[in-house]
Amino acid sequence: MGVNSIPSAVDIAISGLRAESARMNVIAGNIANSKTSRTPSGQPYRRQEVILSTGSSAFGGPEIMNIAADMSTEFKEVHQPGHPDANDKGFVKMPNVDLPIEMINLTAASRAYQANAAVMKRHQEIVEAAIALLK
Repeated sequence: MGVNSIPSAVDIAISGLRAESARMNVIAGNIANSKTSRTPSGQPYRRQEVILSTGSSAFGGPEIMNIAADMSTEFKEVHQPGHPDANDKGFVKMPNVDLPIEMINLTAASRAYQANAAVMKRHQEIVEAAIALLK
């Protein structure tokens, strides 16, 4: 944090980088498990989401609160009679992962990560310019 306990642009950008990195990792896990019909609990894989907060200060960047399962969407049912997890009617419960939505979320997280990295780069350039002026 800054000297007066107000976060600097670098502090905010770093918290943004952490948040977007966590989002990208969770989204990658969702994509990797998009066809997992049985987890150790016996249920299909349930999509995960990163829960962010605005941070402890009104001026701060995002903070990761939790990584939680998406309980608002239902599992998909696919007709695959030969599948080992199929019910008596031949339907298999599949994860509630929607690949196009995950790809959109991944693109948004990636762009937000790039924006935070650009802030860090611009800050470094400003510091270097200030040092050059002082010489």
